[in-house]
Amino acid sequence: MNKITQLFNIKYPIIQGGMIWNSGYKLASAVSNAGGLGLIGAGSMYPEVLREHIQKCKKATDKPFGVNIPMLYPNIEEIMNIVIEEGVKIVFTSAGNPKTWTSFLKEKGITVVHVVSSSVFALKAQEAGVDAIVAEGFEAGGHNGRDETTTLTLIPMVKEKIQIPIIAAGGIATGRGMLATMILGADGVQVGSRFAASIESSSHNNFKETIVKIKEGDTQLTLKELAPVRLIKNKFYNDVQDLYEKCPTKEDLVQLLGRARAKKGMFEGDLEEGELEIGQIAGLIHEILPAKQIVEEMITEFEIARQEKAKFEF
Repeated sequence: MNKITQLFNIKYPIIQGGMIWNSGYKLASAVSNAGGLGLIGAGSMYPEVLREHIQKCKKATDKPFGVNIPMLYPNIEEIMNIVIEEGVKIVFTSAGNPKTWTSFLKEKGITVVHVVSSSVFALKAQEAGVDAIVAEGFEAGGHNGRDETTTLTLIPMVKEKIQIPIIAAGGIATGRGMLATMILGADGVQVGSRFAASIESSSHNNFKETIVKIKEGDTQLTLKELAPVRLIKNKFYNDVQDLYEKCPTKEDLVQLLGRARAKKGMFEGDLEEGELEIGQIAGLIHEILPAKQIVEEMITEFEIARQEKAKFEF
């Protein structure tokens, strides 16, 4: 039996990324109903908004779902208490030290997964007592590791160091990509960008339409001094690059970024001034589909690819 399907009691080892401004209850429940694990992205929600999404998700699915919580969140204690009060059973943590909240959550019977971008952090997460880790490569959308380690190299290096289950993330949007990372040592996959371009994603349709037009080379990792983020090259991205030519201070970058820049782009659909976060794999995403169809197509392609590789000979 697959370690990830067993850990979360789901049909397929496909976890939907808990992406800010994309991952509301509609997407999370749709992925869970399709046999994967849906995640509500708490990073773009005020505490009471998160509570509402959890409650709506419970009504929309009787399958397991989780909440993704960036630990940089200013209302982190309130968020954790809401998760416990609402009976959430699965929490993915990111952007912080896993030791801070893992034991607290596990004492409440919650399954904890932590997102890492290196084998060093994977070991720290294992030591902190998490149940599994997400190893996210440089190709991923949104916030990313500073080391630029690709998924292809990260997964086997993490596999060499830890004993707990590994979920591969970064550059996975197809069944073939899923099979490749599992051959390298992953037990399951986390998929972000492909679900950002789903009908149920809570992002603006302008953003979804932009994702399906993306070609190879249209994204870039930047803003490493703040928090590395992979952006679609638009006016805001160009403004960032222009500022870099002037050797900016961290404060200069913060000032340019301002407040709610990601909301402006992904949620409100401002394609010029907004921060548009997406993975490199967007170049392989060509249409906006229902989450159920995305899961089904990935599993079908995974099985076909697995059978093809079983016949492979030198």
